[in-house]
Amino acid sequence: MSESSLYIGRFAPSPSGPLHLGSLVAALGSFLQARSQNGKWLVRIEDIDPPRELVGASALILQQLQEHGLTWDGQVLYQSQQSARYEAILARLADAGQSYSCQCTRAQIKAAGGHIRCAGPREKSGPAAIRFLNQKPVHGFTDRHLGNIEVGPELAEEDFVIRRKDGLYAYQLAVVADDIEQGITEVVRGADLLEATVLQIALYHALGALAPSWLHLPLAVSKPGFKLSKQNHAPALQGRQALDNIRQALAILGFGKELLADFDQVDSLLNWAVANWQISRLPRHREVQLELSSH
Repeated sequence: MSESSLYIGRFAPSPSGPLHLGSLVAALGSFLQARSQNGKWLVRIEDIDPPRELVGASALILQQLQEHGLTWDGQVLYQSQQSARYEAILARLADAGQSYSCQCTRAQIKAAGGHIRCAGPREKSGPAAIRFLNQKPVHGFTDRHLGNIEVGPELAEEDFVIRRKDGLYAYQLAVVADDIEQGITEVVRGADLLEATVLQIALYHALGALAPSWLHLPLAVSKPGFKLSKQNHAPALQGRQALDNIRQALAILGFGKELLADFDQVDSLLNWAVANWQISRLPRHREVQLELSSH
């Protein structure tokens, strides 16, 4: 594979708590896709929302990845250290007339009957968010697993927030800025972010950047509509159960459980999984329900 065509993937958790089985599925899927392409797999810590972050979670997440055999390439990128780059992009968008200040809440905009432009006066003093002026909305894209995805106008045409009223950088801005900076060629992540992809593609276009390809993985759920998450108190991954955790995650990603029983080492199981990874193996539905073990 030539240098210009090198695959670069990433896993980008937020340090709001330790990794759980659901986040392991996303990490493992992106890892297998990158390694099967002989590409790079990067890790980025999305630590731009201090009120939601747990002290020590960043270091714990990296430890959990290592305990599960998921070794990354290069240095870990921390979003909290990227402020100068985010500010430069905000200034670029403002200078191009592609953003505006807004003091409205989402509820106020919806109540006014609009989902595109700011519904209230912009000359008031006080804290204001910065919204992206979504003049060329993207209504759909192709997912490498789920095929053509169409998104309704209420979301696709939204002037989404790129800097919050409290001054913190919004996820949509930071994730696109960092994927561009790191040269990400394909984003592999959970299907809970499927529809928001159109907003990110619109921002790529505004910045004159080529969007990556997209691959959304099934979510591990405790019951329909309830993904495993920190908010739902999903148990943290334990290193001593790494082999069993990897088996569970591979089963969610479509590997038959009977294929996984013969392995007694994480590294050998991961090597086999890389060699046998196929997107076509993934379940066609967006959720996979499982019974959480009691340990």
